[in-house]
Amino acid sequence: MDASSNTTSTEQEILLRRKREKRKRVQRIKTGIIAFIVIYVLVSIVMLFVLSFSAASMQKQINDLSDKVSKLEAVKAQRKTVIDTVVPESDILVADTKTAEANLAGEKDTLKVYLTFDDGPSSYTNRILDILDDYGVKATFFVVGKTDEDSRIAMKRIVNEGHTIGLHSFTHKYSELYASKDAFVADFEKIRKYVYDVTGIEPKYYRFPGGSSNTVSATDMSELIKFLNEKNITYFDWNVANGDETSSDYTVEELIENVMNDVVKYKTSVVLMHEAADKGRTVESLPRLIELLQQKGALILPISRDTTVIQHVKLKEGE
Repeated sequence: MDASSNTTSTEQEILLRRKREKRKRVQRIKTGIIAFIVIYVLVSIVMLFVLSFSAASMQKQINDLSDKVSKLEAVKAQRKTVIDTVVPESDILVADTKTAEANLAGEKDTLKVYLTFDDGPSSYTNRILDILDDYGVKATFFVVGKTDEDSRIAMKRIVNEGHTIGLHSFTHKYSELYASKDAFVADFEKIRKYVYDVTGIEPKYYRFPGGSSNTVSATDMSELIKFLNEKNITYFDWNVANGDETSSDYTVEELIENVMNDVVKYKTSVVLMHEAADKGRTVESLPRLIELLQQKGALILPISRDTTVIQHVKLKEGE
């Protein structure tokens, strides 16, 4: 009896042990399945966020590329525009031929040169201002709506040091700025108020992104010009460019040469340059450019009410 009882007890223990091991295996399997499901859900959530961020980033890149393409098309159109010819795309806008002809320089004329910088303030603004101060000359800055503290300080310095500050739109995004007259007006009022709030100066000068002769605007440029005229705002284009708007491949020497080859043609030269983050060579070229202009006896001035207005197009008489 004792031997039989011991055998039965041992068998029961073995069965119980096997059942416990089985339950443990089942529990491990359940735990593994639950862990897999949790990890799968977490990975799915993470991937969803990554894909959403990638999609948003890609959309931004597409929008930026679209604006860059529009800007490039505008620049190409501008470089084909000759100041003393009629612009064929519009029967409302005509080139300012009389001013262009009267502006041609003679041998004894004193050259007036207006250095202008678009797209700032930027990381280069203070360096540009230092160079201008070193040579005792003033320039004109057509600014956009950059609201960081460094940009605000730079705008104040532009005004405090006697340079002219003009408007170049708040957004500088062609697709938004030129979508309609209302969009342009809203952008204009925003940048004008912002510059006034920062500097205390009511700007009187405007430069159209892409110039007044741009061909990418979805809105008739004559309507925008009329609006500026009604606001007593003078818009300035340019008749000389260093070329930094079309290519970043120009050397410092080529940028200088582009300007010097053309300023001798005009009594008044409004020189287009840029100070965006990729325009380091423009800044490098500035000291030598100023020296060469001064050697020519040119007066380097900031735009003012006395400046001969350089415009690619203007409204017809009576418009």
